Amino acid sequence: MKNGPFAAAVTAGGIGLAVTGIVSTLAESIASFGKALAWSKPVGALSGKTIIGIIVWLVSWLILGLIWKDREVGLKPVLILSAILLVVGLLTTFPPFFDMFAAD
Repeated sequence: MKNGPFAAAVTAGGIGLAVTGIVSTLAESIASFGKALAWSKPVGALSGKTIIGIIVWLVSWLILGLIWKDREVGLKPVLILSAILLVVGLLTTFPPFFDMFAAD
């Protein structure tokens, strides 16, 4: 049985989370970038941060899904990469972390 679609979904989830975290940190450290992400006034910059993360997640899932569609992919490297991306995403969305880079 081919595990490419599963590997694509897991990897794309990690990519989307890492991008969301990195965008969150950038929004805190570059005031103009944070203001530009306020696509919904009531929600503020969180709207742009999450929409960018969701778009990157979907696009990466689509691309990886097409590339790995009929393949058997080594799960160990996929799971290690996904775990690293998960840690990056969680760390960079953690306020004590991104506050270190906050624009004053």
